[in-house]
Formats: sequence, C-alpha cells, structure tokens
Amino acid sequence: MSDYFSFYGLEASFLLDEALFRRKYLQLSRDFHPDFYGMESEEKQAEALELSSKNNEAFKVLSEFDRRFAYILGLHGLLDEEKNKNALPQSFLFEMMELNEALSELEFSFSEIGFDKLEGEIDRLKSDLYAAVLPDLTGYNKENADAEMLNRLLVYYLKNRYLNRIQTRLKLVAERKS
Repeated sequence: MSDYFSFYGLEASFLLDEALFRRKYLQLSRDFHPDFYGMESEEKQAEALELSSKNNEAFKVLSEFDRRFAYILGLHGLLDEEKNKNALPQSFLFEMMELNEALSELEFSFSEIGFDKLEGEIDRLKSDLYAAVLPDLTGYNKENADAEMLNRLLVYYLKNRYLNRIQTRLKLVAERKS
C-alpha cells in the first residue's frame, strides 16, 4: 500500500492540519500537472501523469475523515472483514438492535417526534464515541501505536461505521415521508 502521508511529507495522523495538507496537495498539483510536461519525453510525461493521478487519489483518501481513518487502519493491516466480525461488543450490538427496531417502526409509521428522537440518539452516540477515542486520535503516532490503542481505534471505526449506516437509512426514511 502506497503511503500517501509520506507522499505529502506529512506524519500519519487521524487529525490532519487541513490547511497544510491542502497547500501540499495544490503544490503537487501544479508540480505534476501533465500540461507542463507536453514537451518532455514520453517517459517523463508518463511519470508526471502517474504522480498527478497519485496526488489526486491521495487527496481523495486523506481529505475525508472516514476514508483517512480506514486508510490508517489499513496501513496497520487492521481492516479485515473476516477478522473484524467479532470486534464489536455484544452490548453495542444490542443497542444497535434497539436503534434498528426504532428505525423500522419509523418506516411503517413515520412521526417527526420519533425521527427527532432517533436522530438525537444517534448524534449523541456518535459524539460520545468520538469523545472517548479523542485522546487516541490526538496521541496517535504510526511508529509507536500499540496494540491496545489500535484496537480502540478499530472498534471506534467499526461502531461509527455502523452508526453511519443507520443514520443514512434514517435520512432515506425521512426523505420518502416528506
């Protein structure tokens, strides 16, 4: 897996300095823009095109928090669907079952009050999850991340992804009812 952080000369981080990251992306966009290599050899043109493509792909991955999160976990070899099937605690899965039941009820009998309540609960859960993992996000260092920290980050990612799916479904239900 290509290290996009190294490509930009940045330390791997869940919480990027967005302004610095954007400046580096724009600089590399100018440096590798294929139009500037029109008079160069085919080899140089191909290299510039490859680097320009890598720059765009790296930006796409690192500019969005959830993609960046998955990318960093992938750098550590932690995104294995088969291994992660049992990573979520039962208590969380029971809580999600209750949210899914409330969502199913809204699908059959929509109410603004029920929607607002469920949306608020999902937002609260996501906020609590983020607050709990924030020390790991800020303290993360690729070279020194231990197994416990990486496991907490993985569990956060999986829980947040689960909540995002429910949140997306909830929005679809609301769109259909309006």
